[in-house]
Amino acid sequence: MTVFILLACLGGVLVGLSRQLNGRLSISTTPLIASFWNHVIGFAALTCLGLFVGGLLPAGAAEAPWYAYLGGSIGVVFVAAGSWVIARIGAVNSALLIIGGQMVTGVAFD
Repeated sequence: MTVFILLACLGGVLVGLSRQLNGRLSISTTPLIASFWNHVIGFAALTCLGLFVGGLLPAGAAEAPWYAYLGGSIGVVFVAAGSWVIARIGAVNSALLIIGGQMVTGVAFD
């Protein structure tokens, strides 16, 4: 159980760091370019990891409904919007609003 708690905390730290880095990149470029590079680098890293570990195309992937694959498109909007927002209202306000939105959405979807 401790490992899961530590991994969740590490995930939170990495999300905060990622938001800061993308926000900084969006100041130097644009939020769309920051989102683009976020996803290009992430795709490259995940591809290398997948080639090393294997299992990029697990059995059953074809049976998933079409909308199960929309997470990537939603992620693009999330990263671009987050890059734009964090540069304007700061990390704490961005995080609070994102968490608030996640809580409302979680209640609505449950």
